Amino acid sequence: MSEAVRELLRPSRLAPGARVAVVAPSGPVPEERLQAGLDVLRGWDLDPVVAPHVLDRHGELTYLAGTDADRAADLQAAWCDPSVDAVLCARGGYGAQRMVDLLDWEAMRAAGPKVFVGFSDVTVLHEAFAARLGLVTLHGPMAAGVDFVKNARAQEHLKSTLFAPESVRTIISGGGALVPGRARGVTLGGCLCLLAAELGSPHARPGARGGLLCLEDVGEETYRLDRYLTQLGRAGWLEGVRGVLLGSWEQCEPYEKVRALLLDRLGGLGVPIAEDFGFGHCAGALTVPFGVSAALDADAGTLTLDEPALR
Repeated sequence: MSEAVRELLRPSRLAPGARVAVVAPSGPVPEERLQAGLDVLRGWDLDPVVAPHVLDRHGELTYLAGTDADRAADLQAAWCDPSVDAVLCARGGYGAQRMVDLLDWEAMRAAGPKVFVGFSDVTVLHEAFAARLGLVTLHGPMAAGVDFVKNARAQEHLKSTLFAPESVRTIISGGGALVPGRARGVTLGGCLCLLAAELGSPHARPGARGGLLCLEDVGEETYRLDRYLTQLGRAGWLEGVRGVLLGSWEQCEPYEKVRALLLDRLGGLGVPIAEDFGFGHCAGALTVPFGVSAALDADAGTLTLDEPALR
């Protein structure tokens, strides 16, 4: 059976003066946090531009940053603007599933590769960019995220990935092994509940075969995490995965309980599993590229990329 996860095209790294667009494909964005994030980006000598509808709020469904059509149009326009070198999501929340079908993937493919950054609900777009554009994306902090604007570690790791990706080819988690061992594969993943929700969609990969699967989530009871993992397993989506990296489980139940569930549902895969890898909904979250061939050492808590995330 062929591998479902393949190495993808790497966009070009950023240089001082690069223009970066900030979009809001999901939930509403607090203006004060957006301004703080823009100040950080300007401090990196980037030229951030804010999409027209970033501060919108849907009139009735107030958990959305404006209408589906407007959120999609902002992302589409930013991606297809030849003056824009990178597209950064402002925050997660919910809503990417509602707008992803409105994107013109042929036009976005014709616009050429560029850097895309986000996490959480943006997992939907990571999957779509891989499936539709064949493009490496960055699972990293978002421009108006509280853990970005207030955390130097998150800022510095993203900055290094964007400007000097060879300096962070080895990502050191500080964590250890839930299941010991080493594995090689192509990185993918994101927020567990979104990966389960995307099963069967036209914009998601058919499975994790050949991959190093990165998983994290926030604010979920253990039985719900069990449901998501069981659903992925029953659907055959986890078959052939090479290794697993576990990120943060913020606002979930005590980690001892979550850890037991993760071992119960994933231990039977017979692959190395690294825990506490430091990505996701946590302070100082590391930036992890998706679509890059890499080596996982679960015992050492390291992920070593074969090549820098960006060209």
